[in-house]
Amino acid sequence: MDTKKFLEYSSLTNFPVGLGGCKNEGKSYDCCEYNITVFDNKTQEDSVIEFEDQIVKLHHGALKESRSNVLIQYEKMEIILDEQWELRMLLSKIKEKKKEIFKDYIKSCLIDALFCVSKSKTGIKNSDVFASSWLKCGAYYISDALCGFNYQRPSPTHMLEHIREFEKNRVNETFSIVNDCIGIERATSSLLSRMCKSTMGFSDMVESNGHSKIIQRKHDYLVKNSLLTDCYFYLGYINRNILIKIKGILHQKPELIHVLKVAFDIESEPTKIERQSETLQKTANELLTMNPT
Repeated sequence: MDTKKFLEYSSLTNFPVGLGGCKNEGKSYDCCEYNITVFDNKTQEDSVIEFEDQIVKLHHGALKESRSNVLIQYEKMEIILDEQWELRMLLSKIKEKKKEIFKDYIKSCLIDALFCVSKSKTGIKNSDVFASSWLKCGAYYISDALCGFNYQRPSPTHMLEHIREFEKNRVNETFSIVNDCIGIERATSSLLSRMCKSTMGFSDMVESNGHSKIIQRKHDYLVKNSLLTDCYFYLGYINRNILIKIKGILHQKPELIHVLKVAFDIESEPTKIERQSETLQKTANELLTMNPT
């Protein structure tokens, strides 16, 4: 896809623009979208645009961005437009402070994981139907932290592939505990089809921005290419991201109970959820002590 033509087509020629994501890293699938960020300081949600038979996910960024989870997505960004060299300066600062940014990101992910595990444990005591969903959210946050330990940008479509390639050490081996909570070994074509439909529905109900087109496209590609566990991981990761957007009002939406039950492929056995919550909490706390200084 000609990114310069896309900028003209979308009237995005007045601000710095960069290409991030896997399309910029030379390791993408045919189903992967182009992640383009326009640094216009707007806070609006991402939008999904079809252009030249490709899908573009358009993000809005700020040149004074300070959140580590956003900055690591910019680390290897390719500059498309930057007449005043403002984006170049931002990327230079990110490169200079890479270790500090990833350290902060790891800590943030593990704190988020502990928050989710706490919600899960409380939910078990209160017979909360979302307890298992919170557990899975916690597991995905620890997966993010593991990427951080390895200075790897989290990318849900390729994340399992990256984790498989990580060096065998004490930190990375904790993924076996995470996987026990996520349950990727359960992946089958029929299950993934049901999960995909519910994930798309969840996205349309919460985001309503065309993201479901990307979800369908990636599900179809991953299943067609026999990457079933990668697809299972991807769908769960996307559900985590969407759920967190409405974490404050989740209990006001009982219509999501069945949607998340299928989309997350959640566990319904309280004893197992409680055991996994305890293990995940212990793992997150241990990883916090191992965060590089």
